[in-house]
Amino acid sequence: MHSETATVRKILEDLGDTWAIVGLSSNERRAAYGVADVLRRYGKRIVPVHPKAETVHGEQGYPSLAAIPFDVDVVDVFVNSDFAGAVADEAVAKGAKAVWFQLGVTDEAAYERTRAAGLEMVMNRCPAIEIPRLGAEIPHVG
Repeated sequence: MHSETATVRKILEDLGDTWAIVGLSSNERRAAYGVADVLRRYGKRIVPVHPKAETVHGEQGYPSLAAIPFDVDVVDVFVNSDFAGAVADEAVAKGAKAVWFQLGVTDEAAYERTRAAGLEMVMNRCPAIEIPRLGAEIPHVG
């Protein structure tokens, strides 16, 4: 229902290349760090969003979505499901085109609000897994 292949493809291929990644820090052991690297190699501009506002993969970080001084296309959410709904609401307010809740992140009410606001959305999926499923190559860099 929330993970239709057509929606995944549309978000990855058609909705833009600037991805705000909420929960991304410089901690290389966290899933967000590796997924951000895959997205970057796939041609996406990653924007770290974390209270520490760290620079990650060479990209300036911001403490919140609202603090980003430019438009973002997709908001990729690596926070606990209890906090994900608020992030989805911030993505709507920011003017994003889509929200992506990572593996293990679900919130049915947030899904309904986000879709009602006109954004595309998937839950409990990972773009690093979905990109190869779409038949896309992820170039190795370095």
